Amino acid sequence: MDLKRHITNNKFSIKVVPNSSKTEILEDNGVLKLYLKAIPDKGKANAELIKFFKKEYKLSVSIKSGKTNRKKIIEILL
Repeated sequence: MDLKRHITNNKFSIKVVPNSSKTEILEDNGVLKLYLKAIPDKGKANAELIKFFKKEYKLSVSIKSGKTNRKKIIEILL
């Protein structure tokens, strides 16, 4: 997955699909979708999202907006 083409000003949009069978990132009609095993309870899915980008892309990220929404703006921390 080429994440670079979705990044603008160190930010990108993503749609999160929690409670999936496996954790993976896909592109669907130009929209990034992150499927997470974690359930959306007490920040578990958000924590898994941050761990995913750290492990898979070696990026430190934070959730800029959408902490309680499936549509999120993710900021890459420099």
